[in-house]
Amino acid sequence: MKLTDPGIQALASAKSLLLDPWGLTESDMARAIGEIFHHKVDYADLFFQYTRSEGWSLEEGIVKTGSFSITQGVGVRAVAGEKTAFAYSDALSPEALLSSAHAVRGIARQGAGRIHVAAPGSEPRSRGLYRPVDPLGTLSAPEKVALLERVEKMARTQDSHVIQVMAGLGMEYDVVMIAGSDGRLSADIRPLVRLSLTVIAERDGRREMGHGGGGGRTGLDYFTDEVLRGYVEHAVHEALVNLEARPAPAGEMTVVLGAGWPGILLHEAVGHGLEGDFNRKGSSVFTGRIGQRVAAKGVTVIDDGTIEGRRGSLNIDDEGNPTQRNVLIEDGILRGYMQDTLNARLMRGSVTGNGRRESFAHLPMPRMTNTFMLAGKTPPEEIIASVKKGLYAVNFGGGQVDITSGKFVFSTSEAYMIENGRVTYPVKGATLIGNGPEALHRVGLIGNDLRLDSGVGTCGKEGQSVPVGVGMPTIRMEGLTVGGTA
Repeated sequence: MKLTDPGIQALASAKSLLLDPWGLTESDMARAIGEIFHHKVDYADLFFQYTRSEGWSLEEGIVKTGSFSITQGVGVRAVAGEKTAFAYSDALSPEALLSSAHAVRGIARQGAGRIHVAAPGSEPRSRGLYRPVDPLGTLSAPEKVALLERVEKMARTQDSHVIQVMAGLGMEYDVVMIAGSDGRLSADIRPLVRLSLTVIAERDGRREMGHGGGGGRTGLDYFTDEVLRGYVEHAVHEALVNLEARPAPAGEMTVVLGAGWPGILLHEAVGHGLEGDFNRKGSSVFTGRIGQRVAAKGVTVIDDGTIEGRRGSLNIDDEGNPTQRNVLIEDGILRGYMQDTLNARLMRGSVTGNGRRESFAHLPMPRMTNTFMLAGKTPPEEIIASVKKGLYAVNFGGGQVDITSGKFVFSTSEAYMIENGRVTYPVKGATLIGNGPEALHRVGLIGNDLRLDSGVGTCGKEGQSVPVGVGMPTIRMEGLTVGGTA
């Protein structure tokens, strides 16, 4: 098999973890793929994975939980036309691999399916979007606890109204290797860390929460005092603002979305509708609209899996294809969809490096990486000044979206009223209600302050969760419906 990205070190690590201990060789992989091709299939692949993860949580200065796990296995897939056959084994051996290949071959003959198989007894280039580091080993267990204790102390000394602090630290060392029937052999080492922080502030018997945190594809040395201080200031500020918040008004009004995490609305309300499988099946509101105007002039939406160190970035996707910077919407015109191999082939399009899966026990599908709107030219303060009366949504909590219709509901976690061009008082309980494609046409002004989120996003689709990134500049949107509590 010829070798491809992301490099010698990743491939050597993958072989040492996934092949050598179990007596597996490249010849075994070739034999398994050969077994599948005893039946008529278009292509097949093997997805090997080794994941070591660890988590710690601290509350009231006490370590509440600590966890450690190792998972490993292989997923075997065969594709014939629109049908996919899939089997996986959570044990690695030549026998288990061959059993999975036989199962897939049988499914391919019968039709689509998914089963669990029990276990019996040229030089690559390196992309280097992130260091091939094992985050679990970058700090000792006492140092990890001390990191959380430092965060808690920062939060408690930030403001006297903070009465409770909860902090969590998660890290993952993920090694994958993909062997395809086209002869490609790819591997990737994927570190991932995340720190989460929740504070509760109290004043005059009223309590409110604030959240902060972030991370990326790096080691725990990422969390310097400066980075931690930023998380703490954000969480405490949010809690204190909500202590002063009044009930939010309801009705149709101008809404200004803040830069950064509010890009989650773009991700949910628009991004999913631009994934290839929904468009191939005709269930997206964007189906068949390539080349048409789907947003206001100035709106350009990008999905980019190549940003260094970002939570949603990958050297290669879960089919072994290099990730890309994909222009989805350009100046309001729909330019393309996010594709995995299957949907790109069936739609006669190009693979975009968006084939992703939660683990070896799942099939790949088109998924977002880092999805954001490009900046415009208007300073954010001018956008605020242009609004006579409206809502300024700085940060979001949860939300729901219907992919077929594009309808969404999002709740704000930090929001303010704008009156006569000035931010006046904070409000609580505001929800944004609308339709994603329609909302894109209502973008009036786009700020020059594009910001990506701090590295906390996780996207769910068809029961699978993967890490993602979002972002946007400050934007003004006309005539959105705001649900309030006033």
